[in-house]
Amino acid sequence: MLDSRALRCFVAVARELHFGRAADRLQIAQSALSRQLLELERKLGVRLLNRGRRSSISLTHAGAALLIEAEVAMKQLDRAEVVAKRTARGEIGRIEVGYVLSAALSGLLPEMLRNFRSAHPAVDVHLVSMETPRQIEGVRTGLLDVGIIRPRANYPEGVTAFAVHREPLVLAVGREHPLATREVSIRALAKEDFIAPQFDEASGFVEHLAALGARGEFEPRLAYRVRDFITAATMASAGYGVVLAPQSIASIQSSNIVCRPIRGYEVMAELSIAYRAASLSPAAQLFVALAQARAAELETTPRGARRQSRSTRR
Repeated sequence: MLDSRALRCFVAVARELHFGRAADRLQIAQSALSRQLLELERKLGVRLLNRGRRSSISLTHAGAALLIEAEVAMKQLDRAEVVAKRTARGEIGRIEVGYVLSAALSGLLPEMLRNFRSAHPAVDVHLVSMETPRQIEGVRTGLLDVGIIRPRANYPEGVTAFAVHREPLVLAVGREHPLATREVSIRALAKEDFIAPQFDEASGFVEHLAALGARGEFEPRLAYRVRDFITAATMASAGYGVVLAPQSIASIQSSNIVCRPIRGYEVMAELSIAYRAASLSPAAQLFVALAQARAAELETTPRGARRQSRSTRR
């Protein structure tokens, strides 16, 4: 295998056609330069230079052919070095980001993507819409670098999560529902059929529903379990029940959905970033750092909002 240093020496001499100028260009001693070229010729078994008097030289046919290939190789090596260094700094690369649909509805996902692209335009971000349990498993196994999830009380070993977004909970109902045109109290919900995202686990958004029932001293009737809030809102618009949902559900473009605040109920819903710190790529580290900066801003929200948010995790 040819030595890249020897090739660089050869290219410098071939371009300068003078040992002294080539040595100055490379900032090495002329004797070292000569040794590199002699060793290169020995390895190839061909003469690359016609050496004349007073350092005057010219290329042999073999030398001229090698120069063309060597310059291409040097450019590729230089590019490989740049790519390696930029990748190590997180400036280029690819990250896999999972998200729940409500992260898009709330504006959190578009905002984070916009800010990340502005700071790191050469990083390729691949998005995958995925329910929270699958995201957590994806982060655990390395399928995902980062997940934007609904928080859980516990995570698998190695998976870390922190809150990056909070918004009030509201009641979403169909336009023809009696609660669509009047004030909603907690006790008024005791006889309603609820629609909620729920998966094969005990935790999730139904914990909010249970907390609502505990506040109103009734057992919520979970009539339909669905995969996401868009499905839940669609069913509510058709009269199948009501939905306790984040306020951003109002962004769904449907004339048949009405979102109403619940009197005396100021609980906040959260979205969190989940990741596996031990295996984050440099590019993914930058994405998490951006999220951490947003989380720090979130902690400047009123203390009441933070207190309500904590209460929903009990």
